[in-house]
Amino acid sequence: MAALDTYFQLFSVLHIVFFLTVPAAARSLVATSLPAVRGAYSSDPTTFPPSVVDTSLFTHIYYAFLMPSNVTYKLEISSSTALELSNFTTSLHHKNPPPATLFSIGGGGSDSSLFSRMASKPTSRKAFITSAIEVARKFNFDGMDLDWEFPNNPKDMKNLGRLFKEWRRAIDVEAKATSRAPLLLTAAVYFSVDFFLDSVYRKFPVRSINQYMDWVNVMCYDYHGGWNTSFTGAPAALYDSKSNVSTSYGLRSWIKAGVDRTKLVMGLPLYGRTWELKDPNFHDIGSAAVAVGPGDKGVLTFAEVEEFNKKNGAVIIHDMDTVSTYSYAGSTWVGYDDDITATLKIGFAQALGIRGYFFWALGSDSNWKISRQASRAWILGE
Repeated sequence: MAALDTYFQLFSVLHIVFFLTVPAAARSLVATSLPAVRGAYSSDPTTFPPSVVDTSLFTHIYYAFLMPSNVTYKLEISSSTALELSNFTTSLHHKNPPPATLFSIGGGGSDSSLFSRMASKPTSRKAFITSAIEVARKFNFDGMDLDWEFPNNPKDMKNLGRLFKEWRRAIDVEAKATSRAPLLLTAAVYFSVDFFLDSVYRKFPVRSINQYMDWVNVMCYDYHGGWNTSFTGAPAALYDSKSNVSTSYGLRSWIKAGVDRTKLVMGLPLYGRTWELKDPNFHDIGSAAVAVGPGDKGVLTFAEVEEFNKKNGAVIIHDMDTVSTYSYAGSTWVGYDDDITATLKIGFAQALGIRGYFFWALGSDSNWKISRQASRAWILGE
């Protein structure tokens, strides 16, 4: 209980810092003009149907994912997917309260080169945009989200800006013609505004984001994982004293680049990443490892992490240096966020004056434990 008291005292301090460091105009804009975003992606609506979602905890729910044709660049919806999309929006819109619904196009496993080709020409951009708007209206979605992971070079980034501009214009034209509310337009983006770690440097089109997007979902996770099995790491560290691979650096890079704070939504993971320690006696963050641990390619949902901890009597550590949680039992090590570290990140996000947060992904929480605490913690914009 003492540890919990300490963390929530720190959370209170973060809110005090918010009022001392964020300009009054920015606080007012977040608090009164624009409602907070409390979003979540739904990656498996069959296993975890929308009917079971506690919509009191979320303002926006994303269907993930749709993909365009690699020939026509249109969203070609099969009969089974059509039924799923219809059930998704109908179920959620009949909830109380009803969240806004969006579908996301792309995803981590999608073909980046397809999006590069689509965005490279006016004709293919138009085909893609027209199709996306038609699907949104046909299945009663409130908006669309692009998850292009990732534009590979400066040319791709320039074309992405053009895509955003033309997409927004098409949305406005369609809304005026039909006398309906304009569809929302969002995008899932890299944790940093630029790809400073890659050999090909490129930067997201800041001006286009400010002018044409409702907001961007900044993927503040997967900083460490099974692609590097030589040492453990905090998968979604708020801070990292040894590098710029952290949520604090990433979000600040977007703001420093000129992106409006109200266009930024912070990502939170509802899963952990696992490693097998080289020596169980050395179990800090950064300790030597030899392989991924349990789970699908070293990934456990938060519910599975809690089950692992309980079943194995794991030692649970809240690391204040990174603001992350990890546990270990024997040679198995798990890095993740729980309700405590998620709460502290919420405080940090509010101190920055950004729009809100989102989760990847629905169905991974443990009895809404993190989702409920995050919703309670976000005290602004309601």
